[in-house]
Amino acid sequence: QVQLVESGGGLVQAGGSLRLSCAASGVIFSIDAMGWYRQAPGKQRELVASITSRGRTDYADSVKGRFTISRDNAKNTVYLQMNSLQPEDTAVYYCAAASQYVGYDQSRYRYWGQGTQVTISS
Repeated sequence: QVQLVESGGGLVQAGGSLRLSCAASGVIFSIDAMGWYRQAPGKQRELVASITSRGRTDYADSVKGRFTISRDNAKNTVYLQMNSLQPEDTAVYYCAAASQYVGYDQSRYRYWGQGTQVTISS
C-alpha cells in the first residue's frame, strides 16, 4: 500500500501563488508516476500535472506556463508550484500515484490522497 498526504492548500487572492506538497509513504518503490488532479464544485476531476520518476511531465493546457510540477525522489515528495492563480483554479487538489506512466488516464492511478482545498478570491 501507498499513502499520500497533501499539504499547502489555502486561500489566496487572484494573481497569488501557492505550493502544494504530496508526501508518499509505504510501498513507495512501486511508484513511478505521480500527479495532481483537481475537482471544482459541479465539475469532473481533471488532470493538472503529472511527473514520472525520470522527470517526464504532462500539464493541462489551462495551467501551462503558470504551474510547475517537480519531484524529490529522495524525499518521496511531489510538489506543485502554482503561480498567477485565478478564481477558476479554485478546487480540491488531489495527489495520485501509479506504478507506471499513465498519461492523462486518471483511472490508472491506483493511489489517491484525501485532497487539499485551494480557494482563489477575485
